[in-house]
Amino acid sequence: MSENVQENKFNSRSKLKKIFFKDFVTLQRGFDLPKKDMVSGPYPVFGSTSIIGYHSEYKVLPPGVVTGRSGSLGEVQYIREKYWPHNTSLWVRDFKGNFPRYVYYFLKTLDLKNFNSGVGVPTLNRNDLDTLELAIHDYPTQRKIASILSAYDDLIENNTRRIKILEEMAQAIYTEWFVNFRFPGHEKVKMVESELGLIPKGWEVKNLFDIAEVTYGFPFKSKQFTEKADGKPVIRIRDILNNQTKTFTSEKADNKYILHNGDILIGMDGDFHMGKWAGGEAYLNQRIVRLRPKNGLSSYYLFLALKSPIQHFNSTIVGTTVTHLSDKDLHSINLLVPDKNPSKIIKGIFGSLFNLEIRLHLKNVILRRTRDLLLPKLIRGEIEVEELDINNGRFPE
Repeated sequence: MSENVQENKFNSRSKLKKIFFKDFVTLQRGFDLPKKDMVSGPYPVFGSTSIIGYHSEYKVLPPGVVTGRSGSLGEVQYIREKYWPHNTSLWVRDFKGNFPRYVYYFLKTLDLKNFNSGVGVPTLNRNDLDTLELAIHDYPTQRKIASILSAYDDLIENNTRRIKILEEMAQAIYTEWFVNFRFPGHEKVKMVESELGLIPKGWEVKNLFDIAEVTYGFPFKSKQFTEKADGKPVIRIRDILNNQTKTFTSEKADNKYILHNGDILIGMDGDFHMGKWAGGEAYLNQRIVRLRPKNGLSSYYLFLALKSPIQHFNSTIVGTTVTHLSDKDLHSINLLVPDKNPSKIIKGIFGSLFNLEIRLHLKNVILRRTRDLLLPKLIRGEIEVEELDINNGRFPE
């Protein structure tokens, strides 16, 4: 049987039809909005990869699908509220009768960063996509595929909301006890002078390197990076917040550079992101620092105590193009360490919150991996869903 006959049989069975990209959707450049003109409001402004601010006006009604036009390419975002697509993005102006959520998932499979037409700054030219040939499902099947994939996204969003609530609880406790010093039994504790101001008697001010094991990442050779899972995963700065990396290396490094769930990470370039790692065993790449508390100090306490100095560096360190956090900066951090009585309470309360957060992060990692495994197979028609009885009523048109 010829390849053409096989392909026709496959397409017929999976109800795929071939069209050009220009007949699938119409992309339009986002709207200019300089930062100085952004007026605080309820409407998100979507840039090339994420929300870059909130404005008092919107340009587009939901549902929306946006991808990067300039700078960072390849990220696709789905939007359920009124929004302003920034000029660094392309947004879907016309879905041409296709189901919006299906369009979102379909675009994620196209690897749009490979359509870079920029010389200096990466740029996606929508005209380059128009003659791209696609194979798409009929509308009812589009809805079923979107329903399956969005079930994973809904679970991820729910877990993310729970994580945020836990973070807010931990922050509220930390502020009340260790900033305002209204911890259990504080009435009986005398306040004394220290280099950080008045602190409870018996508490100490210690340098970060005295209370935490600080490890800088290994300088892997970028030419040995791959997205094929034939080596050990390597976490880069961009991976800190989502706990998931697609980068692997065949290069070996000492075991001291291996990450474990619960490690605290700080990216040392750009915005100095902090995160709690929950992506499984991976190598620590250069320009990321890993922190592990010493002497039984709570991981969550260390994380919360570091937020203020890291925010300070974010607001004060200025680079010509990219800001950099240095070893000297980290050595300048002094933190307050409670005495034994509060420490026991910290370990119990913060330990429970921290462990629950890590479990939720781990669930999200598994959900993302499963969704990303299913996504191309569903879009390509390798998994048939036409006969599945799926209720799609909850989707907006």
